Amino acid sequence: MPIYEYEPIEGGCAICGGRFELRRPADREPLTQCPLCRKPVRKVIGNVNTPKILKPLSVTDAKKAGFQIYKRRDKGAYERL
Repeated sequence: MPIYEYEPIEGGCAICGGRFELRRPADREPLTQCPLCRKPVRKVIGNVNTPKILKPLSVTDAKKAGFQIYKRRDKGAYERL
């Protein structure tokens, strides 16, 4: 399930502390009210998590992953390695 961030439209609140994160199924409608203080909220675009590649992929790594490797021989001609 993705994690969504919400923030109040009209200032913060002592109960919810302003911006909060909530784990919800992707097929549900976005929240319109804070579940704690019932003030109107809007969905905020948060940080995006991407996997880190520590080293460049090599031919052997690609073969282990199941990819077919081709090398260019002539104009428009490729040979399978």
